[in-house]
Amino acid sequence: MSGYITRREWLGGMVATAAGLGLNSRCVVHAAKPVQPKSVAAILTRYEKGLHADVLIGKILEGWQQDGGPGPALKLASMYVDQFGEKDLARGMSQKYGVPIFDSIEQAVTAGTDRIPVDGVISVGEHGSYPSSDIGQILYPRRRFFEEITNAFQKYGRVVPVFSDKHLGPAWVDAKWMYDRAQEMKVPFMAGTSLAVTYRNPEITLPMGCEIETAVGVGYAHPDIYGFHAIESFQCLVERRRGAETGVQWVQCLHGEDMWKPLDEGLISPEAFDAAFALVKSQPDQLRKRDDSALVLFQYADGLLGAIFMLPVIGHGISVAVKLKGERKLSATRFEERPEPRHPHFAYLLKGIERMMHTGRPSYPIERTYLTSGILDRALTSKSQDQKKMPTPELAIRYQPIDYPHAPLPDLAADPSLP
Repeated sequence: MSGYITRREWLGGMVATAAGLGLNSRCVVHAAKPVQPKSVAAILTRYEKGLHADVLIGKILEGWQQDGGPGPALKLASMYVDQFGEKDLARGMSQKYGVPIFDSIEQAVTAGTDRIPVDGVISVGEHGSYPSSDIGQILYPRRRFFEEITNAFQKYGRVVPVFSDKHLGPAWVDAKWMYDRAQEMKVPFMAGTSLAVTYRNPEITLPMGCEIETAVGVGYAHPDIYGFHAIESFQCLVERRRGAETGVQWVQCLHGEDMWKPLDEGLISPEAFDAAFALVKSQPDQLRKRDDSALVLFQYADGLLGAIFMLPVIGHGISVAVKLKGERKLSATRFEERPEPRHPHFAYLLKGIERMMHTGRPSYPIERTYLTSGILDRALTSKSQDQKKMPTPELAIRYQPIDYPHAPLPDLAADPSLP
């Protein structure tokens, strides 16, 4: 897809000044040019310290490290906040930085005017007090947010880029609606997890067009919240395989003794599981003893089997192990959520958002998150339906992956308007 920024284009715009930010030690070449910030509206569920609104929007207001230093070439024009908690930061930040909080999403997108004056919208439908579905999805208002944002675009006759935090939906019907709406209105649209662009330990990058024989992931904690992180981390690696992405044929979620049968019978590589688990294990002696573990199993249209073990307590992170054709050794890595300074992995997510706001083009395909949203929904559905294998013709989602860099390689100080 020619509308996306390539790795070569990105690297061509890297500058040396990011070394001074303390977030990147691998920057190269050119001097940064002053660039006019793009204005954005923020549509938020809740804004408190450490929540996604804080570690994204806070970096626009207070710099990449949220210490008053250099930050993205973005300017916050307005906010809408769905819920104000006891530890709310939105009102204080509004007063400190002169950013108005509006009572409706339309007012925030229009900044209280009769037009769309902002250059983009960041929608953070994560955190806050919301109900759960009968299959365990927390029903964050991501579709409602996107619907009201795009209704404003229609009403005032202007479309600008939108980033929606984490997965679409979260229910599949809503994920599909959001994707179709963006396609219909030609909205430059990004979504997804910060872990797709976070630090990897050890550092690995799979070559584009590689042949993958085996891939096994390990995740932890809440199956909806962290299940998405695990699936998207897995997908950002396996999408690079030969033939690009062509979608998923079926999804199944196994638990109890059933989840270990594919491993014991050799359907899933024990070596790959061991390599991934070794990077995140916490209580290995409890591996097969807990009843809250699960295996998300799914088959891609090209035949590759995806396997992600969700291991609450037993694991304490997200990892993936991959065996490439012709390689004797496995490649395995852990996707790191570094807490300091102020969750820096979100800076690299924000860099991709900044890039889109300046170029008008998604930094990487929305189809990745569309697909992973569907895998998660179908996995939770399978779990609720006695581990039923779910045929997924609706997940015949094709896309060409983009060789987009991950932390600490993207230069946070680079001019986002460079080609």
